[in-house]
Amino acid sequence: MPTRPARTSTKRPAHRDAPDTAEAFRTLAALPPGPQHDTVRERIVEDWLPMADRLAGRFRNRGENTEDLRQVAALGLVKAVDRYDPERGSAFESYAVPTITGEIKRHFRDHMWTLHVPRRVQDLRNRVRVAGLELAQTTPGRRPTVGEIAGHACLSEEEARVGLEALESFSALSLDAVASGGSDGFSLGDVLGGVDPALDAVVDREAVKPRLAALPERDREILYLRFFGDMTQSRIAERFGISQMHVSRLISRCCRRIREQVLEGVA
Repeated sequence: MPTRPARTSTKRPAHRDAPDTAEAFRTLAALPPGPQHDTVRERIVEDWLPMADRLAGRFRNRGENTEDLRQVAALGLVKAVDRYDPERGSAFESYAVPTITGEIKRHFRDHMWTLHVPRRVQDLRNRVRVAGLELAQTTPGRRPTVGEIAGHACLSEEEARVGLEALESFSALSLDAVASGGSDGFSLGDVLGGVDPALDAVVDREAVKPRLAALPERDREILYLRFFGDMTQSRIAERFGISQMHVSRLISRCCRRIREQVLEGVA
């Protein structure tokens, strides 16, 4: 009688850092709060710490200290141990992995961004980053386009652009940092503009413009020649055939009237 070939198990092998703590969890669930409960809990956490360290390693090289990531992962592990219910029948690893990963992602979201960025934008950044890494393997020699990233991540091109901009906004540079391509001593702070003193003049000019337009034509021309043509009062007097004293009085009267009208408008 022919022998039937042995069936190959399709069950995924457990990670080497996934200990069998099913009995310990059942014991923990049956114990009341106290020293014995805490001892069993601490032993379970210690057994699963290698898995937490492995998950923390997935997030290395993202701007956070490795030891800090391990501590965040350990915190997520403790939360998973405290919340896990063995009576539901699911394996602890399937519950702990998303709990620990979520704790690490929350740490990046809440503590690693220099500026507050909406959660939606953070999510777009992550999706665009993953899509870019995956597409880089299929488009060697060039960077994937915005359209390719949007299609791969199931986003619109506008959303992809927002995510790409957020990739460059995770952290801020110091104003003392040396500018890219700059010479020695040339920092980002050196390229910042200062307050333009002409801005106040713009406001003043816009305020007096309608008042100047309402003046008689001769008065407008006299003011223009004096303040914009840099012409002396004596030359203006000769041009209009009047005395220099008359020109002085006209200029003073026009300036006083415009000033009063502007102040009335502000009040």
